[in-house]
Amino acid sequence: MVASVSKIKQNSSRTMKCLPLSGRLDFPEVPALLALPVLKMLFFPARPHLFFAVAGLALAAFTGCAEDDPRLVYGETQYLGGVYGDAPTASTAPTDNVSYWDGEGIPGKPSIHIRLGEQRAYFYKGGQLVGISQLSTGREGLDTPVGQYKITQKDVDHSSSRYGDYVDANDNVVVPNIDNEKDPKPPGTKYKGAPMPYFMRIVGGVGMHAGYLPGYPASHGCIRMPEFMAEDFFNNVELGTPVTIEP
Repeated sequence: MVASVSKIKQNSSRTMKCLPLSGRLDFPEVPALLALPVLKMLFFPARPHLFFAVAGLALAAFTGCAEDDPRLVYGETQYLGGVYGDAPTASTAPTDNVSYWDGEGIPGKPSIHIRLGEQRAYFYKGGQLVGISQLSTGREGLDTPVGQYKITQKDVDHSSSRYGDYVDANDNVVVPNIDNEKDPKPPGTKYKGAPMPYFMRIVGGVGMHAGYLPGYPASHGCIRMPEFMAEDFFNNVELGTPVTIEP
């Protein structure tokens, strides 16, 4: 596989920034303290020092800015265009050493297989694997749907009709990362959809496109790809190309 790779692009990570609590998404808090009674029963009778050590580690995992789950940080889950967008990439984001395209000149009908658990998309021509892309799919509560679908639209310069920013007359962002079906528009502003280059619609408002990849499922349901992979997929699919999405 490595010998056949014609194009590989490595990601670079940026240091995660700590944001105030008011800037975090409204995700449920993890009930870390509920684990303490179990730990106590397991470790305290014979090894009290071990219980306190393990309990301390459990608490540390859920307290303090540096150890917060990056999925709870507003700036880490924005719906942005481009490969990274302007937000910091989580320090835990994996290096993209799997995305590649080797399908130029390969004949055969295209098909795409997406595995949400792997956060990868596999591109086939005539049943032959010719490319793999890392992904960032829908986060919890906004899950990417599983099933058998087809490409129904291609738009190289697409923008979201629902998610984006409220901007002023000079295109300056006034309220970022909004849902225009839920968030009120401030007076004097207008809606500007989030860019979704190389958009390939699959079902409803869900499609594949170039976007921000923090290293985990973070989108509003769409399937984000590195820009160079989105371009290759876009140029090699046609309307009606089958797409399989599995857990």
